[in-house]
Amino acid sequence: MSRRIIELQEYGSVQLPDGALSDEAAVMLHRHYAAQISLAPPSFLTNRCWQLTAQGYVGFIPVTPDLGISLKPKVPIANLFRMLEVAYSLREFRVFEGLVGVASLTDFYEHLAIILSRRVLDRCRRGIYREYVPYAETLPYMRGQLNLQPMLRAPWRVEIPCRYEEHTADIEENRILAWTLHRILRSGLCQETRALPSVRRAYRAMQQTVKLEPYGARSCVNRLYNRLNSDYHPMHALCYFFLDQSGPSHELGQDNMLPFLVDMPRLYERYVAEWLKRKLGDQFAVKAQERYAIDPGANLHFDIDLVVEERASGQVRWVMDTKYKAPSGGPASDDVQQVVAYAEAKGAREAILIYPKPLANPLNQRIGDVRVRTLTFSVEDELHEASQRFIQGLVQAKAAVSGEV
Repeated sequence: MSRRIIELQEYGSVQLPDGALSDEAAVMLHRHYAAQISLAPPSFLTNRCWQLTAQGYVGFIPVTPDLGISLKPKVPIANLFRMLEVAYSLREFRVFEGLVGVASLTDFYEHLAIILSRRVLDRCRRGIYREYVPYAETLPYMRGQLNLQPMLRAPWRVEIPCRYEEHTADIEENRILAWTLHRILRSGLCQETRALPSVRRAYRAMQQTVKLEPYGARSCVNRLYNRLNSDYHPMHALCYFFLDQSGPSHELGQDNMLPFLVDMPRLYERYVAEWLKRKLGDQFAVKAQERYAIDPGANLHFDIDLVVEERASGQVRWVMDTKYKAPSGGPASDDVQQVVAYAEAKGAREAILIYPKPLANPLNQRIGDVRVRTLTFSVEDELHEASQRFIQGLVQAKAAVSGEV
């Protein structure tokens, strides 16, 4: 039986007749995907229809065996690909080679799955990366070095406490690859005629040498590489993408299925942060999601989207807050209060609210010692031109605040 697909555009709504959504599907959406889809049951408010409203996510949700929901982005699909490329440092994979004809996010997912699986298979053919791992075990025979302390504490034991090293491929670098391939296979997004055979082969090759252990997206970043495993760096970057977008599993028929969901406000924040790091990296240090402790004992803190410091002096030049969903008029009072508090906490004279499209009523006001501005970093226009307009606005803001001494 073919799966029925309901298409929803980001922040858009659709109404379905009362009988078009089963109780099973409604319960599944309410329990597991309330953050992604707002669900209103039939009532006089919805013309006796089910009303589904997409929130700030795009991707695909396998709701039941016969129903799936496709969440489509409001930004052009090519721009979404480039945002993902920058945010997840995928340029080393040259993912846009061969993207002709890729018209959806699920096609993009398959394209990246093929790239990862082929890289893993190539590495397996050349020899998987191994390390010497230390072990301390009690064995019935002598291996490596004798561990005297346990023996002296319990001299009556027959087993021999030993310390030894084993040259093994069952290490974290390889387990991350195996776990990611396992999650891709469970996603249900790869087709038998395209990515699935390659992903299966890669997973089976890894399964022969490593045990399967769960890893989160954070395990893929800030790792150390050397000349023997430098090719793992871009593979782990792809693993980061897949694991970060893989939502919680739920029972779907006889299987556990994984949705593929991109949190667009978070992606927008990461895209702007990574772009700023590349553009301003020589003169400024850009810190994303910096935590500022207000009262550590009470676990009271700020999580600031972006803090930009001058490298030479260490002075905070800007604090920035990205707002993916732009208001119809000007910035909300709560957003202004928030970013001013961030600036005061970090000793910055300039606070910037960043929106994906121009506001009808932009802000440029001094509040106490802090100049608060709104700037646009568009993701709906051509991205190179949009980034140039943003940097021009940033330079103007820098010049303006420098002249206010």
